[in-house]
Amino acid sequence: MEVASAILGSEIKGEKVTKLLVEKKLDIARELYVGLVVDRPAKCYTLVVSHVGGVDIEEVAQKTPEKIIKCPLKPGRALEGFQARELAQLLGYKGTQLVELGAFIAELCLTAIEYDCELAESNPLVETKEGEFVAADLRMIIDDNSLFRHKSLLEESRDSERELSPLEAKAREKGLAYVELDGDVGIVGNGAGLVMATLDMIQDYGGRPANFCDLGGGANAERIANGLEIVLSNPKVKALFLNIMGGITRCDEVAKGLLEVRKGSGSRNQ
Repeated sequence: MEVASAILGSEIKGEKVTKLLVEKKLDIARELYVGLVVDRPAKCYTLVVSHVGGVDIEEVAQKTPEKIIKCPLKPGRALEGFQARELAQLLGYKGTQLVELGAFIAELCLTAIEYDCELAESNPLVETKEGEFVAADLRMIIDDNSLFRHKSLLEESRDSERELSPLEAKAREKGLAYVELDGDVGIVGNGAGLVMATLDMIQDYGGRPANFCDLGGGANAERIANGLEIVLSNPKVKALFLNIMGGITRCDEVAKGLLEVRKGSGSRNQ
């Protein structure tokens, strides 16, 4: 209780601790890695397993690729039970443990596909000294564009808005990708890659970005105006950098959005 009281309310790397997760201590015999990722070059899900867990799996793949086992999944198909058991066998298990690990791997794949995950991984998946398997750390990244199919998850994401700044919460309501930073140059663009490149460019030239704001492709005047209003509502913003790729967004819609904000905001639009 004393340890929890000391941690709650404290700051770690500038972030205030508002929640505390308490877990049972595990008696670990071995750490594994099991993950399902979107393999874009192969245009499918790929299951990745390794007997080396609890570490950066990308580093393992680079330095010791022989410790990584990959299993591409057919589009629209989950992992078959026999495939999961074969992977468990390749990881060195047999008997009851082989069956239990295979069931976990298959269930992870099924859950990831059902919930439109871009990533679902257990790192590590722990084998205890009693021979049981426990997902000591489980992470799932769900495609935001699929949340309309998962109402319960959508509600949970709304509950997390209290952790957002007022402007970030407002942007979420408008369906905009917006992250508040600590600079004074407002950034608005269309496309995450373009906005990230713009942030890097501003930084390279000595500027300090105040935000990340992605309008998305094909934004209309109303959406553009909403994005600009949110960015300019930040009192730290002294300048605005608008970077729009005209091939995916109509320039007349951009102009209409700018005029709408200029009319409503007066002297802030200079």
